[in-house]
Amino acid sequence: MPDQRIHRGPNPEDANDFAPAALQKLARAHADFSWLLSRDYARRSGIKLVGDRYSLTARQRTAVLRCGCSDAQKFDRHRREVSIADIAGQPLWIDGFNLLTTVEAALAGGVILEGRDGCLRDLASMNGHFKHVEETLPALKLIAEGLKQSGPHETHWLLDRPVSNSGRLAELIREAGKEQGWQAELVPDPDPLLASTDRVVATADSAVLDACARWINLAGEIVLNHVQHVWLIHLNQ
Repeated sequence: MPDQRIHRGPNPEDANDFAPAALQKLARAHADFSWLLSRDYARRSGIKLVGDRYSLTARQRTAVLRCGCSDAQKFDRHRREVSIADIAGQPLWIDGFNLLTTVEAALAGGVILEGRDGCLRDLASMNGHFKHVEETLPALKLIAEGLKQSGPHETHWLLDRPVSNSGRLAELIREAGKEQGWQAELVPDPDPLLASTDRVVATADSAVLDACARWINLAGEIVLNHVQHVWLIHLNQ
């Protein structure tokens, strides 16, 4: 069936899964999951234990899974984080789909999660296909405005080549950042490139955050400073 979405907005179940009455349970589940990770539990077994204990739905389990991290991961990620002011005059590499879908979801009123490491994450799932939605161009415009103010020396977007429509998105990115000379490159898998570069990396991907030299919470900077009425869920309570 063709993808009929025109927004990167909330799932129909989110009104119940992330209602105020559910947040205390989610915060406890998030704390327990992070506790298990700090004691070397595997993520898959840890989320099953916590999800079963608190009777979490699939969407709630995804939220806890995406936002939890161990004590060591939290400390090490914060140690290598740089501020928006620190990227002035520096080259910046962007985890393209990771950043864009979060800003799109925020603009569309979707659930935005603040994890234990302070990163903002969404619940979107592309499943190998990128759908251009009404928030795509406004999101790129907001990112362009934010980066124009911070002044990186160059901005290099990396996109997953296997994801359908990634070539079309690369064209939109280059056009949106034409004044700043944005580059957009299609690669088989951005993660190892982002993890190994000495450039500042804009991502909220946990595997990349644990390996990269320096990173910036660019989604957080854009969403919190440029998007009004964000449905923001603080799991780290």
